[in-house]
Amino acid sequence: MEDIDVEVPKYFICPISLQIMRDPVTAITGITYDRESIEQWLLKGKSTNCPVTQQPLPTVSDLTPNHTLRRLIQAWCNENASLGVDRIPTPKPSIDKFHFLKLIKQLQHPDSKMKALKELDFLAAKNERNRKYMVEAGVPKAMLSFIVNCFKEDCVSGLEEALSVLFLIRIPSAEAKLLPKQNDQIIKSLIWVLGCELNTQVMVKSHAVSALKSIIETASSVVLERLEPKFFEMIVGVLKQCTTRITQQGINSALHVLLDACPWGRNRLMMVESGAVSALIELELGSPEKRTTELILGILFHLCSCADGRAEFLRHKGGIAVVTKRIMRVSPAADDRAVLILSLISKFSATSWVVHEMLEVGTVTKLCMLLQLDCATYLKEKTMEILRSHSDDWLKFPCMDKTVLTRYIK
Repeated sequence: MEDIDVEVPKYFICPISLQIMRDPVTAITGITYDRESIEQWLLKGKSTNCPVTQQPLPTVSDLTPNHTLRRLIQAWCNENASLGVDRIPTPKPSIDKFHFLKLIKQLQHPDSKMKALKELDFLAAKNERNRKYMVEAGVPKAMLSFIVNCFKEDCVSGLEEALSVLFLIRIPSAEAKLLPKQNDQIIKSLIWVLGCELNTQVMVKSHAVSALKSIIETASSVVLERLEPKFFEMIVGVLKQCTTRITQQGINSALHVLLDACPWGRNRLMMVESGAVSALIELELGSPEKRTTELILGILFHLCSCADGRAEFLRHKGGIAVVTKRIMRVSPAADDRAVLILSLISKFSATSWVVHEMLEVGTVTKLCMLLQLDCATYLKEKTMEILRSHSDDWLKFPCMDKTVLTRYIK
C-alpha cells in the first residue's frame, strides 16, 4: 500500500498499526482496531488501557468483531484491486478455550492424538492469544500427563510436539504448584527424556530441561529432598554436552535446576559425585554469557561449602584461575560469588600449593584491586579476610608487590 497512490478512508486504518484493518474489532471504549494489533497490545503487556482513549480495557474476550466495517473494507479493496490494492479475505472464526478443550480430549484416543498434538504445537507457535487460551484450558497439565505416559510406556512418539508446546506456552507457576502429587513422576519422566536418542534431540532436550526448571523452582522441599543420583547425573550430563547437543537457553535452565537444588546438603554431595564441579569449571572456561557465569559461580559457591566440593574444585587446574579472572569483569553478583568461593578455599583448604596458586594466577592482585572499588561492605570485609589470612606467606615471594599488599592488611 505504501507505493500505491490511492487515498484510504481514515476509518479503515488501525490506530495502532496504521495499516488497513484485516479483522476489525471494537473495544468497549467504542474504538475499532485490527484484532492482531490490539491483542498484541494487551497480551504483551504494553498497556491495559485503550491506546486512543486511555480508558481501562478488560481481556481480549471483550473485543467485538465489526462485521459491517470489515465488509466495507473488503468491498473497497475489491473496487481498487486494479490499482494494486490487495484483497482482504474473510478472517476465520477466532479460536477459543473450548477448541483447546476438544483437542485435549483427542489426546486420549490413539487415532487422533498425533494430529491433536501437531495442531496444538502449530497453534501455540501462532500467537499469544492462542497460548493464553491454552493455559486456561489446562494444556500444560495435559502435556505433562502425556509425557509421563510416554515414560511409562517407553514410547517417544509425540514427545517432540508435547515438549515444544510446553516450551511455547510455559508452565505457569500457579499451575506447577497444583501438581505436588505428580511431581515425582513428572521429574522422572523429564529426566528419562534427557536420556532418549531422538532426531531433534537438541531442541527436545532443551525443552525438557526448560520444563524441568519450571517444576523444580515451584517444587516443595519434600520433593527436592528426595531427588536421586540419576537426576544429577543427567543434568550434569547436559552441561557436559554444551551447545553441541543443547541450546544456550537449555544450559541456563539446567544451571537453574542445580542452583534450586543446592540448599540441601545431600543434593550438593550428589552433584559433586556426578562430576558437577569439573563440568561447571569447563563450562566457565568457555567464557559464556553474563547470566550463565552468574549461575555457575552461584552453584560453585554452594558446592565449595562442603569438603568434597572444595577438593574437586582444587583438583581442576583451572578452578582458581577462572574464578579470579571473572572478578570485576562480569557483574557485582559475579564478584560476590567469586569472592565467597575464594574465601571458602582460603579458609578451609589453603595448602601451600593453593596459597602459591592464588599468587601465581593473580588472585591476590585482583583482590587488592577490588578493594579500590565501591563494592558492598561485607564483600570488602571478606576480601580483607582472605588477604590477611595468608599475607605472611605471600610477602615471602619476591614477585609480590609488598607495598600494595601491606596497604590493605594493616
